[in-house]
Amino acid sequence: MPIVKVNGADVDYIQTGSGRDLVLLHSLLADRTAFDHVVPALAKKRRLTLVNLPGYGGSAPLATVTIGTLADALDDFLATIGASKPIVVGHSIGGMIVQEWLVKHPTVASAVVLAQTSPAFGKADGDWQKAFIEARLGPLSRGETMASLAPGLVTELVGENPDADGMALARDCMAEVPEASYRASMMALLGFDRRHALKDIRVPTLVLSGSRDGNAPAPMMAKMASYIPRATYVELDGAGHLVNLERPDAFNSAVKQFLATDAVVTGVTA
Repeated sequence: MPIVKVNGADVDYIQTGSGRDLVLLHSLLADRTAFDHVVPALAKKRRLTLVNLPGYGGSAPLATVTIGTLADALDDFLATIGASKPIVVGHSIGGMIVQEWLVKHPTVASAVVLAQTSPAFGKADGDWQKAFIEARLGPLSRGETMASLAPGLVTELVGENPDADGMALARDCMAEVPEASYRASMMALLGFDRRHALKDIRVPTLVLSGSRDGNAPAPMMAKMASYIPRATYVELDGAGHLVNLERPDAFNSAVKQFLATDAVVTGVTA
């Protein structure tokens, strides 16, 4: 696997195919292998890059983990690999990183996909936020491990009739996530709020939701899309929060249809 230095730190990624740059960012409960089942369909006529976020896989952790520092790391990585007007796909926290990156670098991408994500996590001292963090991190503090939590988390996060191979991959991904990186990523969510910036996203944007997603509910994502000037909203019926794993064919179809739209093909930006 290739390793590049980004600001002196190792970043682990793989690339396949050639053509326009398409970069995929995983969630906080996975690593780049979570996209393994979508690679063959998306790599045709594109240079597909799957990167491990800082602290995941072979990528070195950041000294300070916030959505802002992760967005800066993304920008440095794209420059290092020479990505030209990339299409960037962000799933869950990956989608938050993409939103933050667009605020700082609004014209670098040619298009983006915001999959099962949110424009805000809310205030750090909110009751809902505290309960969410405790539900996720509390079991680890009481002696559970990522490997022991993975089967239950996967079951909780998926929707109807998930792909069996995708579920096995999801469990394997989650089991391998370093606890320190998971904790740091969870805490990075606190205070994230880019709702006011949605109206300023000027590149073609696919907002992709699952109707059974409890983490990024479809009605919230539909509202999110309504504020983005050039958004296409797609809701996958029966899907939960791990669409690229539980419904890889549906994920591929939605992304490929979006990539085939005139605005994305021509690279025209507002």
